[in-house]
Amino acid sequence: MKRFKLDSKERETRGRREQKRIARNIGYALLIVWLVFLLLVVRYAWIQLVQGEELAARVRHETGEERVMQSPRGAILDRNGRELAVSLMMKSLFIDPNNVEKGKEDEVAAKLAPLIGLKQETIRRDIEQGGGFVWVKHFLSTDEVAAVRNLIRSEGYNCLGFQDEPKRYYPNEELAANILGFVGTDDVGLDGIEQAYDDLIKGVVAETFVQTDNVSDRPILDSVSSRLRPRKNQCKTVQLTIDSTVQFMVEEVLEEAFAETQPLSVTALVMKPKTGEILAMASRPSYNPNHFEDYPMEVWKNRAVSSIYEPGSTFKSIVAAAALEEDMVAPNTWYMDPGFLIVSEKRIENWSGDSFGSVTFTDVMKQSINTCFAIIGLELGADRLNKYARRFGFGELTGIELPAEEAGLLFDSDKMYDSDIATMSIGQSIAVTPLQLITAMSAVANDGVLMKPYIVKTVYNEDGSVYEETKPHQVRRAISSETDKTLIGLLEQVVSTGGGQKAKVKGYRIGGKTGTAQKINTDAVGYKEGSYIASFCGFAPTEDPEVALLVIIDEPLGTYYGGQIAAPVASKIFQQLFRYLNVEPSSDPFEGKQSAASEAPVEEKPPVVRATVPNVVGFDVSEAQTQIESAGLRMRAEGRGTATSQDVAPGTVVEQGSEIVVRFAPTMPAT
Repeated sequence: MKRFKLDSKERETRGRREQKRIARNIGYALLIVWLVFLLLVVRYAWIQLVQGEELAARVRHETGEERVMQSPRGAILDRNGRELAVSLMMKSLFIDPNNVEKGKEDEVAAKLAPLIGLKQETIRRDIEQGGGFVWVKHFLSTDEVAAVRNLIRSEGYNCLGFQDEPKRYYPNEELAANILGFVGTDDVGLDGIEQAYDDLIKGVVAETFVQTDNVSDRPILDSVSSRLRPRKNQCKTVQLTIDSTVQFMVEEVLEEAFAETQPLSVTALVMKPKTGEILAMASRPSYNPNHFEDYPMEVWKNRAVSSIYEPGSTFKSIVAAAALEEDMVAPNTWYMDPGFLIVSEKRIENWSGDSFGSVTFTDVMKQSINTCFAIIGLELGADRLNKYARRFGFGELTGIELPAEEAGLLFDSDKMYDSDIATMSIGQSIAVTPLQLITAMSAVANDGVLMKPYIVKTVYNEDGSVYEETKPHQVRRAISSETDKTLIGLLEQVVSTGGGQKAKVKGYRIGGKTGTAQKINTDAVGYKEGSYIASFCGFAPTEDPEVALLVIIDEPLGTYYGGQIAAPVASKIFQQLFRYLNVEPSSDPFEGKQSAASEAPVEEKPPVVRATVPNVVGFDVSEAQTQIESAGLRMRAEGRGTATSQDVAPGTVVEQGSEIVVRFAPTMPAT
C-alpha cells in the first residue's frame, strides 16, 4: 500500500514537470513566431516606407513606361457619311538631352540618324538644345520604330523614347482641301473646318502608365485604349453638307477650265437655294492637305469666303430686283441707250463700245447694257441701292461655319457721288465674296427669300448621338414673290436668248447672269489695265430651282468675257448636276418664241424713255451738241465759245427728247 502511494505522487510530480516543459516550449514557439512576425513587419515597413518609391520605380521601369497618350481626332464626313478626314495613331520619337551620357552625343546621333532618315548634324543639334524633352521626328514608319527600339535595347539608350501622336489623313487628297483645312503637328487645326471645330474634334491628351511586353514594348491587353476615354464635349464627328461626288465633279471641271484659260484662279460654288446648304465649294489652284507644308500659303486660302472682288454684271440682278420692286421698271419699259455716259466726270460705256439704241428693259437685261443700268441706278439713288444690296446679304458676314470670312464692302450712302451710284449699278465700286453672291442669287431662286448658308450639317457625339444639328434658317424676304417671278423670267431669257447662252443645257430651263469686271489696281489708284474677272451666276431649273451655281475665273489669259468663258464652264457643271441629282428635263419655253417676261404687248413707239444728262461743261458747241444728242436729248445753245454751265445738272435722269440749255462764253486768250 505504501509503495503504491509513492508511485502515485511521483507520477503526479512528473506530470506537472511535463506540463511546465510543454508550456515553456509553446512560449518559446510563440516568441519565435512573434519575433518573425515583428521582423516581417519591420521588413515590410522598410520596403514600403523607406525603399517603396525606389522599388516601385524599378518595377514600373522593367514592366512598362510612362507615356503621354492622345486619342484620335474626330472624323469629318460628307453628307452621305463618306470620310473626308480621319486620324491614325502613329509613333513619334523624342530625346531627353539631359539623359545622354557625356561624350556619347556624337555616337547617339551617328547611330540614330540612318535609322530614321535624318542627318547626324540635325540630331546633334537636338541634343545640344538641352532640357528633358526634344522632338526628333514625328510620325515614324513601322520599320523605323522597330529599328529604333532595337537600338535602344542593344545600346541601352534610355535617352530615347516614343510618344503616340494622331496623324491626320485626308483619303481623297486635294478633294475639298480648302474647306477641310489641315492640322499641325500638335493636333491643332490650322485652317478650314479643322480650325473652326478644333475644340470639338481635337483628341484627348493624358499621361498614363502603360504595361508593355519585353519583346517590342507593345502595350499589354490594350491597356492604352482602356485608359483613354474621351472627355465630355471631345472627339466628336463633324458631318458636312458637302456631297463628295458633286465636289469631285466640280473640281474636275475647274481643273479643265484652269488649264484652258490659264487664270490666276478659278472658283465655283454649288448651293441648294431652298435650304442654304453648300453642296460644293472648290478652287484651283489648290493643295493636298496631307502635305500642306509643300505648298505656298496663298493656295491654302478658301477664296469662296475669304476673297472679295467687284462682281461686275452679275450684280445687275440685284439692281434689277430693286428697280422692279420699286415699280420703276417693267419688262417692257423702254430706254434710250446713248452708248456711253459721263457721270461726275467718269465715262461709263457698254461692253461692246456701241449704242443699242431704243431698247426694252428685257433687252437691257439680256444684253447687259451698262448705260441703262447706270440710268436705273441713278434713279434709284444711293439709299435705295444700298438698301436692296443689304437685303440680299451684301456688306455683312453670312455666318457660315468657316474661318476668315470677309464681309465685303459697301459705300456709305451719304458719301456716294453720282459716279459711285452709276458704277455700283453695273457691279463696280462694290466688293463681295463669292459666297455672298451665290447666296443672293439663291434668294432669287427661292421666291425672293434669303437663306443663311451653312456647310456643317450635323455634329455627332462619340456614341453616335446628335450633339448639334443645323436647320435651314430664313434670314429675310428680300423682294416680293411677284417681283421675284418677273426677275426669274428676265434671268431665264439672259441664258436662253441673251449674253449667257453658253450656259444653256438642252432640255433644261436655266436662269442666270454673266459678269465681266475690271480688277482694281492694288498698287495704284483705279483699275488694272487688261485684268478682268469673268463670272456666271445662275440657278436651275427655273420652274423649281434645285441648285444655284457660281463660276468665277480670275484674270484669264486671252478671252475674258464671262459669257464666253465662265458660262461654258457652268454649262458643264449643270449637265453633271442634272444627271447626278436626277433632275427631270423640261421643254424650253423660249424656243422659237418670246419668253413670259416679254409676252406683254410692246408699243411700236416707246411711251416713256429715260436718259441721263451728260456733263458738257468745257466742251465747244459742236462737242456739246454731239454729247447731248447721243444721250437722246436736245440742246439749246446760248452764246458762243466754250460751255460754262447747263440748266440741268449732269447725271440727272430725264425723259428722252428733253431740251437742255447750255450757256457758252468766249475763251479768253492766255496772257
